[in-house]
Amino acid sequence: MKELNTLEAKIKMVREFEQGLADNLEMLELANEEDDSDLVQETISNIEKLYKESQKIQILSLLSGKADGNDAYIEVNSGAGGTEACDWAGMLLRMYTRWAESRGFKVSVIDRHDGDEAGVKSATILVEGDMAYGWAKTESGVHRLVRVSPFDSNARRHTSFASVAVTPAIDDSIEIDIEDKDLKVDTYRASGAGGQHVNTTDSAVRITHIPTGVVVACQAERSQHKNRATAMNMLKARLYEEELRKQEAENSEAYEEKTDIGWGHQIRSYVLHPYQMVKDLRTGVENTQSQAVLDGKIDEFLEAALAAKLEKPES
Repeated sequence: MKELNTLEAKIKMVREFEQGLADNLEMLELANEEDDSDLVQETISNIEKLYKESQKIQILSLLSGKADGNDAYIEVNSGAGGTEACDWAGMLLRMYTRWAESRGFKVSVIDRHDGDEAGVKSATILVEGDMAYGWAKTESGVHRLVRVSPFDSNARRHTSFASVAVTPAIDDSIEIDIEDKDLKVDTYRASGAGGQHVNTTDSAVRITHIPTGVVVACQAERSQHKNRATAMNMLKARLYEEELRKQEAENSEAYEEKTDIGWGHQIRSYVLHPYQMVKDLRTGVENTQSQAVLDGKIDEFLEAALAAKLEKPES
């Protein structure tokens, strides 16, 4: 039913666009025949609005990957740099949470390890909503921050890095076989708020997939059983995404740039000093409203990253 509703909404949007274009072209022809310049200008304005709408529809047409309609796990990890890097990772976590909530998505914290003084060392959230993974998938990579450090008494400028990994939450329609012998399961005490339970129960679960080295963790629930189930779903999602990337590699020359995600490969730069600028290094999109971006207004970057695929077809 979810897939049916999504398809019906897309079909309705395209049909309404087609009807609007036909109506305005007919109106333009009539206005020319009657030599009504005001009506001509009004109709041209309407057609220009439809053109902008067509660009949005074109971008939405790119959200047709196997897992694009799924929910998404967004994982943020701080880079080297101690408190400064942890604070930057925390800022990114807040940015994605604000973005998701602004779209009406549900956000749940799956795993979180706070920094010693500020921010987070690592954190994973689950974003639930229509096309959550399709919209967020292009955010995987390294994000760079340049600012005057609030933790530096000499007010010097610092550069910090944090990595973001986005994976699709898989559902029952996708089968991933994982053998128990390939897993290493560790339990530990959850961190953060939680009262006495945090200090007395080893409810948090960390699972390592030995063949691939993939590590996932969950401490969202008080039940170790529930945390293990969630961690297994995250592991399946990570392995499924790797399979999607391999399949994409067979059909796309652009795969090389997608796999080059490391501390030396930055996808976006956030400069807060000496000027205000957020720039996506893949698409060239810039925004001087840095605080608005950090408050979750990142749609223009997501749309540009998806639109770039029009210039680099996947097949």
